[in-house]
Amino acid sequence: MSNDRDSRTAIVERKTKETEVFVSLDLDGTGEYDVDTGIGFLDHMLEQLSRHSLIDLKVRAEGDLHIDFHHTTEDSGIVIGEAVLQALGDLKGITRYGNAIIPMDETCTRVTLDVSQRPYLIWKVNFTKPKLGDMDTELFKEWFQAFAQAAGITLHIENMYGENNHHIVESCFKGLARALRQAIEIDPRKADAIPSTKGVLGS
Repeated sequence: MSNDRDSRTAIVERKTKETEVFVSLDLDGTGEYDVDTGIGFLDHMLEQLSRHSLIDLKVRAEGDLHIDFHHTTEDSGIVIGEAVLQALGDLKGITRYGNAIIPMDETCTRVTLDVSQRPYLIWKVNFTKPKLGDMDTELFKEWFQAFAQAAGITLHIENMYGENNHHIVESCFKGLARALRQAIEIDPRKADAIPSTKGVLGS
């Protein structure tokens, strides 16, 4: 693991008997991505996350896909979350809160978050199909749960309405991207301050 607080970059690697995941990112990037998890639909979602958050993101994951996609999905969320947390450093100067409402054709999803080191996920999203491509739709909640926990983010995701399952999940990732982009921006009026009256975020 490594972290450069001045440039808000991080590299995290995680190796278990089930997966090997490598992530490097730059919070102040331009949305460049290079993603390969072995799961095509997940790759597509992580590319959306990078492009719409303007976080440069490289992901390499190898997992026990011969069993199912669960471990690779969850562990990629963990490692990306850990990398975001490391890159944020001491959290000084960040805007902290972010929100986005994302329309995609017939679908509309709301994402709100607090970069607080108090991880929590509210997930109000339902799917009408068990799979998108080869990926189980139930795994998307697992990814967001893993990400929120590892990044120390309070994350609320609510699909307000929608019919197309692809649109629903993509709007969730794009919503996270736009809300996260807002929350991690440096507030020039408080660039050296922790955004809390306590003087510290988390416990």
